[in-house]
Amino acid sequence: MAIVRPFRAIRPDPALADKVACLPYDVMNRQEAKAMAEGNPYSFLRVVRSELELPETVGDYDDAVYEHGCANFRKMIADGVLNKDERPYFYVYRQVMDGRPQTGLVATYSVDEYVANRIRRHEFTRKDKEVDRTRHFDVCNAHTEPVFLTYRQRDDISRLIDDFIEYNDATYDFRTEDDILHQLWVIDDAETIVALENLFKDVDLLYIADGHHRTASAANVSLKRREENPDVPADAEQNFSMAVIFPDEDLYIMDYNRLVKDLNGLSQDEFLGRLGEIYSIEKVEDAFHPKRKGEICMYLGGEWYALTAPESIFEGLDPVNRLDVSILQNNVLSPILGVDDPRTCERIDFVGGIRGLGELKRRVDDDDWAVAFAMFPTTMEELLTVADAEMIMPPKSTWFEPKLRSGLFIHDLED
Repeated sequence: MAIVRPFRAIRPDPALADKVACLPYDVMNRQEAKAMAEGNPYSFLRVVRSELELPETVGDYDDAVYEHGCANFRKMIADGVLNKDERPYFYVYRQVMDGRPQTGLVATYSVDEYVANRIRRHEFTRKDKEVDRTRHFDVCNAHTEPVFLTYRQRDDISRLIDDFIEYNDATYDFRTEDDILHQLWVIDDAETIVALENLFKDVDLLYIADGHHRTASAANVSLKRREENPDVPADAEQNFSMAVIFPDEDLYIMDYNRLVKDLNGLSQDEFLGRLGEIYSIEKVEDAFHPKRKGEICMYLGGEWYALTAPESIFEGLDPVNRLDVSILQNNVLSPILGVDDPRTCERIDFVGGIRGLGELKRRVDDDDWAVAFAMFPTTMEELLTVADAEMIMPPKSTWFEPKLRSGLFIHDLED
């Protein structure tokens, strides 16, 4: 049973929504955040990446960063850039990329559902990143960015949401610099709100699509505050976190590609010989996006190659080891190229599919990487299967697009 409920969102003035909205904190570095916010005093990056306004001598995790982010957040509220809704609502957030829409319900969910593993995960988290967002949420006294959740699609929920947005105007409706349409509807109809709450009670499980660190950090803040004040009621806002919840059929996972710095002492011919013991290899004229499991587009020595694994390579494997990224890791990257632990090895790098295959070629040709592998993307069904098995994917297995914009809705921890 998924416990989701409406909340009083803190939201931008509609006239400023496109200026406030920003990419999530974890898809850019400090210098990139500074460049993105330049000339835009309303950018929510000034809250979630407030170090961009501080001297370089101030570390990314210095106390001053969290205090400055909170101060900027409170100033945006005081100046009327952000305003808090008078009553609890659900919201619908729709993004359209290349003509493909994804439509999610903005809601809060019980942190206890996450602790009890009824909100399933598929990635490990890093302690330093958990501590960072835990401190940020705690000092701001708000969940400033949503978690990206999914569930197995249900026609009754989709129909109710689609009917609402068909007959109501969007509160926000704008395009960002990457040509993605962002729309937000406020569900202020009491009957629809109750119906959605009840329908989600029949959803057995929710799954983290993206935002594992934000999910864990929200739970950390809640548990910390319970320990400090055990008399706070169970339905207090601090015990709920904010998410956009999408049906699985709406979501699009892009390829997450691999670069390796060297051939582990092998010549190109020796490497191709070893590779040919596993994959069939064919030289091709142009780069291509793999269309099926077991297929890889490889760039090596100024040439593109099509690699095809035999179907037998997948036989008898568990849900994690059947992933294409695992097949490559276990059969090529580790035994041939010596990349034993992709989480810590400095000889491997990862490139999200949104950057295109040209980025792989550029990195090999210009940045002195030896070989690039363009992967067949992990599927949503594979993600759900891994999560249901309570297993963990290899690092950098999924790249979701489009990214949820931050600053369009914030959850006050004290309401």
